[in-house]
Amino acid sequence: MSIVNELIGRVFSFEKTVFPANSELFGRLTTLGQSPKALIISCADSRVVPEHIVQAEPGDLFVCRNAGNMVPPYGTHNGGVTSTVEYGVMVLGVTDIIICGHSDCGAMKALSDPTGLEAMPNVAAWLKHGAAAEHVVSSCHGDLDDKERIRAITLENIVAQLSHLRTHPAVAARIAQGTMTLHGWFVDIHAGQVLGLNGDTGEFAPLRADRDMPVALAARTRRVTEYAEAAE
Repeated sequence: MSIVNELIGRVFSFEKTVFPANSELFGRLTTLGQSPKALIISCADSRVVPEHIVQAEPGDLFVCRNAGNMVPPYGTHNGGVTSTVEYGVMVLGVTDIIICGHSDCGAMKALSDPTGLEAMPNVAAWLKHGAAAEHVVSSCHGDLDDKERIRAITLENIVAQLSHLRTHPAVAARIAQGTMTLHGWFVDIHAGQVLGLNGDTGEFAPLRADRDMPVALAARTRRVTEYAEAAE
């Protein structure tokens, strides 16, 4: 049996088993529409499935996947990521956005060593959105071996994409209003563990049920007038 036929078999299983067992949920989503709890921007790697990681049901997540979990800075690339962010924030009203990287990422390996990218000009151009991560690691951590270097680039890339995300007007406005929380996650495929970026300490820490969740940028109101008063 071919791989495609195997997948088609799962489609039949969805129609005959999964859908009937969740008919009430799908009916509610059809009638009321979607109101996802969060937008997650993750890598397209087939080993990392955001819905599985958070054990999400249909309707829980608004998902955008691409090579290297990149978020182009606003105005530099009019494409699917920018449109997804804008729609998710302005129309669906998501209040949490997660940038999700992972171990053994092919995109991060290519950032670390671009050998062979000359044959893939579109991939090379796309990966430029992660150039800052590679530069930070090369400049500040030049003594790392290959495996440690790739992991460091992956973590720095999450930080870089969060910075890019904040250039998007819809996100920037919600941050200023105090209604947006940003998260940076790293999925360790080998350990089956998720690390979260603590924006206060700059460190990635394991997500644990008995601890507060690390947050890259917590929701807090910002008013320009407060800055003006402080300057006087």
